[in-house]
Amino acid sequence: MAALQTSAPPAPSRGQARPRAKNKRTLGQRLRHDWPLLLLTLPALAQLAVFFYWPSAWNIIAFMDYSPHRPFWENPFVGFAWFERLFANPYFMPALLNTLKYAFANLLFLFPLSIVLALVMHSVISTKIRSAFQSVVYLPYFFSWVLVVTVFVQTLGSDGLVSNWILGFGGERLTFMSDPDSFLFLAWLQWAWKDAGWGMIIFLAALASINPSLYEAAAVDGASRWRRMWHITLPGIRPVIVLLLILHIGGILNVGFEQYQLQRNAVGYQTTEVLDTFVYYRSVIGTEGPSFGTAAGLFKGVIGLVLVLIANNVAHRLGEQGIYQKS
Repeated sequence: MAALQTSAPPAPSRGQARPRAKNKRTLGQRLRHDWPLLLLTLPALAQLAVFFYWPSAWNIIAFMDYSPHRPFWENPFVGFAWFERLFANPYFMPALLNTLKYAFANLLFLFPLSIVLALVMHSVISTKIRSAFQSVVYLPYFFSWVLVVTVFVQTLGSDGLVSNWILGFGGERLTFMSDPDSFLFLAWLQWAWKDAGWGMIIFLAALASINPSLYEAAAVDGASRWRRMWHITLPGIRPVIVLLLILHIGGILNVGFEQYQLQRNAVGYQTTEVLDTFVYYRSVIGTEGPSFGTAAGLFKGVIGLVLVLIANNVAHRLGEQGIYQKS
């Protein structure tokens, strides 16, 4: 029986190039090579430093009895006294519950609407129809909340277009814009008109990255349109859906200020009082002071951070990348 012999790997021929080990560049070499790109990032870094990181450092006044009329170092530390005062405020819990109600309604009904609009647009073959519909739906995103609320008042208000049209047929004036019971649906209509187009654009960009040959192969195999959407389209945009969902959950307490402030007198403060309006009336123009408002903002930030970490952990357990990868 012949003995087994291990053969050495064949040597490269004379005309064949030998594999080269990758040379690791030093930090100085990388800086000399990439300095134009680093220079382009300086305006963005300056914006982050001035408008985000520097103001974030002032969150320390949430633990101080701060007054702008005395030097910063003379403001005494009071620990968690402002947080205790915040949680003991009788208007805080109703504002928090209203914030959560509007945030979950936005997440459950507006977020899927953007996906549905993107799927509808993606299935339209005509480029002209797609461009026109995309422009019409996307344009309201650039409107201010003042303009959005004004359009709804002029359309659905008691003296608006629809109300006058109903009066012409012998009906009664609409009370839709001033009814507290219907404000949640009204807010959803305003969100859908203003913000659904922005989400649609993001999902359309994700749909454009899917390889068209996958649809062609599925069609050859006899897959229907619904099966192609279920097995190709939705899995193709699932990472983007998960990413945006985590970011929405992290900002769940940031439901906005202008939309509710502008309609406060029409439907009552009990319906429109959210955390942002609560801080405005108690801290900015109220008597509580800046430390009270900073404590409320820090509370929102901590809750958002915890929710992002939990949602990202759940995404990792489901096999998705999330907003960052595990080390």
